[in-house]
Amino acid sequence: MQKQPPEILVDVGGVGYELQVPMTTLFQLPALGEVVTLLTHHAVREDAQTLYGFVSARDRELFRHLIKVNGVGPKLALTILSGMDGERFARAVHDDDLSALVALPGVGKKTAERLLIEMRDRVSGWLEPGPGESANLGQAGPSSDKLGDAEGALVALGYKPAEAARLVARVDNDDISDSEELIRLALRSTVRGQ
Repeated sequence: MQKQPPEILVDVGGVGYELQVPMTTLFQLPALGEVVTLLTHHAVREDAQTLYGFVSARDRELFRHLIKVNGVGPKLALTILSGMDGERFARAVHDDDLSALVALPGVGKKTAERLLIEMRDRVSGWLEPGPGESANLGQAGPSSDKLGDAEGALVALGYKPAEAARLVARVDNDDISDSEELIRLALRSTVRGQ
């Protein structure tokens, strides 16, 4: 095995495979010459075939979710995974921490907003409970599903993510049982506000 970030060369039965890896994986690799097991993602494009390697199944799963987000390709997904591990990323998404995502190289405000919206449901169960938190903090409950669905619908209608979140927060209360009612009230509030 040879390391030259973000690329490593792994010898598999005399055949060398070049893999692109995030820094979080690179730091967990054993010393040169030792046996390593990596999970891979094989990306085939018209002009290239690239292998991406990951130490954990969760990192590979997050990578695969990230590359499905509009505007996030494999290179940016590796950069994101190099800047924070899966749990920190899930925490940032759960907490709507736009600044943590914008702090990553190559992630602008629009991309960070898109990540917050599109990744919310995909990483909702990934959080480990922190000190003093209940074990279901990372689980998306009915309330967060309702809010996320409503915000997503407003974004799909053309509202900016921050504006959608503001509109939903303005009309949300415990009496509203589902996202459809929340969407109707948020849309009515914009008509009344004009």
